Formats: sequence, C-alpha cells, structure tokens
Amino acid sequence: MKYTPVENYINGKFVAASTSKKLAVISPVDGSHLSDVPLSTSQDLDKAVKAAKVAFPAWSKMPIKERVQVFFKYKTLLERDIKELAALCSEENGKTYSESIAEIEKSIELTEFACSLPQLVSGEILEVSKGVECRTEHVPLGVVASIVPFNFPSMVPNWTIPNAIALGNCMVIKPSEKVPLSCAKLATLVQEAGLPAGVFNIVNGDSEIVTAICDHPGIEAVSFVGSTKVAKIVYQRATSNFKRALALGGAKNHLMVLPDAKADMTAQNVAASMSGCAGQRCMAASAMVAVGNVDHIIEKICEEARKIVPGENLGAVINKESQERIEKYITEAEKQGAKILVDGRHAKVKGKENGTYVGPTVIDYVKPDMAVAKEEIFGPVISIMRTNTVDEALAIENANPYGNAASVFTQNGGMARYIIEKASAGMIGVNVGVPVPREPFSFGGWNDSRFGVGDITGKSSIEFWTKLKKSTTKWNPEAGVNWMS
Repeated sequence: MKYTPVENYINGKFVAASTSKKLAVISPVDGSHLSDVPLSTSQDLDKAVKAAKVAFPAWSKMPIKERVQVFFKYKTLLERDIKELAALCSEENGKTYSESIAEIEKSIELTEFACSLPQLVSGEILEVSKGVECRTEHVPLGVVASIVPFNFPSMVPNWTIPNAIALGNCMVIKPSEKVPLSCAKLATLVQEAGLPAGVFNIVNGDSEIVTAICDHPGIEAVSFVGSTKVAKIVYQRATSNFKRALALGGAKNHLMVLPDAKADMTAQNVAASMSGCAGQRCMAASAMVAVGNVDHIIEKICEEARKIVPGENLGAVINKESQERIEKYITEAEKQGAKILVDGRHAKVKGKENGTYVGPTVIDYVKPDMAVAKEEIFGPVISIMRTNTVDEALAIENANPYGNAASVFTQNGGMARYIIEKASAGMIGVNVGVPVPREPFSFGGWNDSRFGVGDITGKSSIEFWTKLKKSTTKWNPEAGVNWMS
C-alpha cells in the first residue's frame, strides 16, 4: 500500500472513522493498491455536521471580502502544488498526466471566480418611497453537503468548495470511495490557506453516507454529481426531507456533423471529445449524427482515433467492472449489425498489464434504438448514426432523455443558430467538441441530466448556496402612515 489509510477530516483534523470497515483504493493505471478508505457511518457524519454547526456563526458573520481572502491564498497553493495534485489525480483516477494538469488548472479558475464573489453579491438598495428604502442581501444557508464522483477527483469538489464556503456556508463533502486521496489533499490546502476548523469537513464512505446526508436534519442543502439513476434518488430523498437539492446526472451528448464542416478540425475535435479522460466525463461525445455525406470526415475521425494509444495519450477507465461494461456495449452493437471502424477492446499496456484500459472505439451504422446509441457508456466510444437532414438529426438528439450537451460542426451560421435553438440541451457547442462554459458562465444540463433549479457553478450557483433577505426601513415619521407602512 503506497499511502497511509484514508481518514475523515473533521473540525480541522484527520480522524479515524468509527468503523473498521474499509475498501481498497486501487489504481486503474496498473492495479496497484494505493490506500484503504473507511466506510464511515452516520455517527461520523453527525460529528462532521456538529463541527460545521459550531463553526458556522463566526464564519457566516465574517464579511465576504474577508472570507474570500482564504481563497486567494488557496488559489496560490493550488498553483504551487499543481504537479503533486495532478500526479495524485492520475494515480487514483487513471487519466493522463496532461489531463490531470488541466483538471487542476480548471480548479484554479473556479477558485478565481469565488474570489470575485464580493462584486457579485453586493445586494441592491432603492428608495422606494420618500424616506423608505428596500434592501436585499444574500445570506448563507448554514451547513451544506456536496457528494462528488470519481471522474474528476479535484475539479468537481472545486465546483462547490470555493463558492459555497466563500458565500458563508460550512460544508461536509463526501468524495467517491474510488478516489478519496485528492480530496484529502484539498483539505490540507484549505487548512494551510487559513480556513477555520469546522468550516470544511470530509466524511468518506459509500451509499450509506449518501443516504445519511440526505436524511440529516442539520444539513440545509445537498449537491450531487454522478449517474442519473443515483441523481434521481438523491434529489427525491433530499427534497423529501425539505432540503435544497441540485443533482447532476449522466449524459448522452450528440455531435451533429454537416457536410460543410471543416474536416480536419472536426475530426480532431470529435476524437478528442470521445476519448478525453477515457470518455469518463459527462461532456464526452458519445454519439455522432452524420448528416448527409460526411464519409470523408468519418475517415479522418478514424485516423485521429488510431493516434490515441492507451497508456500514452489515453488513460485507464476506473476499474475492471467499467472495462467489461464498456466492451460489452461494443460487442452488443457489433452483433446487432453496427460496423466497428476502430476497435478498442482488449487493450493492454506493456508493463501495466493489471491496468484497466479500453482503446478508442468508433462504431458506424448504429441505429437509434441500439443500447450503444441510447445509454451512457462512460468510455472512449463514439456511435455514429446517419441521417439525411438536420431535422432528422435533431429528432434523434431531442428524443434522448438526457440534456447535458450537444454540438454542431458546420460553417453555416444560420444552420448553427437553428440547431442552437432547437437542440434540447443545456450546453451547446458550435465547432466545439466539449462545450463546457468558462467562468463566470455556469455549468449545467437539462432534462435527465439535472434535477433541481439553477446550475452548480458560476453566477447561477449564488442562488443555490444563499437565500435572499429583504429589508424595508423608514426613518421619517413626518411622512405619516400610508399603504407601505
């Protein structure tokens, strides 16, 4: 075991869980045993919530311009330790080092946005009648919780940590049991940045802790990122306990490729979108709709895909179960009549034979009713469906229950605008394979990709992490009594 066993982080200290139950943390890169993670209980969660409740009064009363000073320092620490954080991310998640560097760079950008919050939550004041003023201000909720997935061990926690805490809340975060090491490292950085004890806490575990978070009476709001199946459960359970909830689910993102698209640019974007982070991201291109004759572009996509080599510029998938599930999708599509143009099954990396890899896979002549066309694969696989018209392509995109992202590749501005207006997705790209908005624009999909109101990052997150207080004041008795008083 390379690292010491993972512990919970409560009230500014790493502490052992109240249970001896644990899971092994296995690196998908080579199958090595990295650490053990405890399967904490509701008793551990209760300790974390109590610590957060104690810390909340002082932290929430501190002016926001003082709170964000912690995150100015935190940003410099992320920059200082970017190589260490990236190496840790690659070890426990399996993505390439360059992808891990990009993940930490995005974490830095998210933190930069949090540092700008004092300029965005200043509230409003207006003299609504002679001598009478109305004022609004954003007030923190209290203790909030964030449940994060395995695919971005640093970035997704930083979707919520800087904003929620800078806005005056105290937080309990539950990392994925598959990748707990990065979150523990983030705890040491926020502590070094000067965050008071109890403001940020980590409770490790599995579904038992997720359920406990949804049920805990001391938690005011819950954010979740993961599969749609679990997102629905979390949202329903949390809201049934009268909590705010924002649960981001899965995706089936469609790239619509038109005949006038720039062939080289499109091929590079499609290949990168379907294979980046080994396809384990909710913004990955999983389905391509070829409109008309785009065979020349498909050929180039295959050329680009063959340049992507497991263990070199393609990382591992998270574990053996994922590897087997992804390969099963490919095999099933082949049996149903689809044509495998680039086959990534049975990938092995020399010297890392115990790693879990799937090579880039391009499947053509996929029918919309095939599982590979409808379901989230979460691997470096793209399914190509063929249509004659843009409206047929849009019908396929809009029939899919998810609504995270969609993209179109074309040089026709009018057609691009038509697809932007018609596609049922929260994030749209034009000649962009991964249309993730940059800060201050917020991240969030539609339909079965999101449950709850608002987005998890950017300006939209302010409404989720705060409540609005309205005050009306009058200091001129000479004005007499009217309908306002």
